[in-house]
Amino acid sequence: MAQTLAGAVHSELVIRKSRFVGCVQPVADRAAALAVVEGLRQAHPGAAHVCWALMAGGRSAANDDGEPGGTAGRPMLEVLRHQDLEGVLATVVRYFGGVKLGAGGLVRAYTDAVAQALLGADKRPLRRLRTLDCAVPYALEGALRRRARAAARLRARRA
Repeated sequence: MAQTLAGAVHSELVIRKSRFVGCVQPVADRAAALAVVEGLRQAHPGAAHVCWALMAGGRSAANDDGEPGGTAGRPMLEVLRHQDLEGVLATVVRYFGGVKLGAGGLVRAYTDAVAQALLGADKRPLRRLRTLDCAVPYALEGALRRRARAAARLRARRA
C-alpha cells in the first residue's frame, strides 16, 4: 500500500568536504514540487546543485541539475520507489567541497541523503479521496448526513 509523509524531514551529510542537505516532503503535484525546488535555489544561492526526485499523481520525475547523468535524481527516485511513497518530493542541495566523488560516490551520497531523511519521517497510508456531489430533498438531508458520518469514510458538507 502506498504511503505519503506527514511533513517535511531534513538530513545533512558531509562527504569528502562536500555538504549534502537532503529533504523529503509531501507535495500535491509537479507544479508544487517545482515551486519548492525554485525556493531552494533562491535560499541556497551558493549551492553547486539542487537535485530532486518526485513521485506524485502516479507519475515520477527526476533532475540531476548538472551532475553527471543518472548520478543524482534517478538514485533518489529509486529510494522513493523502494519505500512505496506517493506525493513525495525528495531534494538534495549540494555544496561542492573541492573533491570530486566520482559517479559511484555521487550515487551513494545522494541516495544516503534521501534515505537518512526518510529514517526520521512520519509515514502515513495514502488515502485516495473522491468528491461525490448529490442533490437530495431537504427532508432527506439529515438522514444522508447521518449515514455519511456512520460510514466514517465520508465527509458530508452543505452546498
